[in-house]
Amino acid sequence: MAEISAALVKELREKTGAGMMDCKKALAQANGDMDKAVDLLREKGLAAAAKKAGRVASEGIVDSYIHGGGRVGVLVEVNCETDFVARNEDFRAFVHDVALQIAALKPQYVSKEEVPTEIIEHEREVLKAQALGEGKPAHIVDKMVEGRLEKFYKEVCLLEQPFVKDQDTTLGKILNELVAKIGEKIAVRRFVRYEMGEGLEKRSDDFAAEVAGMTK
Repeated sequence: MAEISAALVKELREKTGAGMMDCKKALAQANGDMDKAVDLLREKGLAAAAKKAGRVASEGIVDSYIHGGGRVGVLVEVNCETDFVARNEDFRAFVHDVALQIAALKPQYVSKEEVPTEIIEHEREVLKAQALGEGKPAHIVDKMVEGRLEKFYKEVCLLEQPFVKDQDTTLGKILNELVAKIGEKIAVRRFVRYEMGEGLEKRSDDFAAEVAGMTK
């Protein structure tokens, strides 16, 4: 088991707002892995982001991002609890990063909870047929399907996607860290993404890599 230092406990407390002992226990259970410890605290309802989830966030801003001389455009609404936070530089930088993320990775939904049941069931049936077609044993197919469904969520759900500026984290984790830092509920409410000529035959670009390169 990894040694849990006071500095590591302090870092987790600052990220989540949970108590010192809860942070230490979570880190011990996660064998020192910070991201896993954050998830454990959220699951137990101890992280600040989880505690604030039920609060009303009716302030915020609408931000835009236009890329490539008007080739791609995004509008996104992100809410917070107070007008004071809506003017906060960290909050506004996060909102712009959200718009950038949407432009680069084309999410279809904000979170898993927004994916319609019929879409999930259709995807599950397709993945099951794929697994059976690969000759996988029937008794492990369901487990494989659920694993591949998580990959599907990471492709279509904004908060599950790897952060375009740092592939080692997700946008959802960045949001939770901001909640812990600012002390208010923050929620991505809705977005729309337009791409010039979308649906028409055109050349293929690695747009995510292009956007990521521009941010370095």
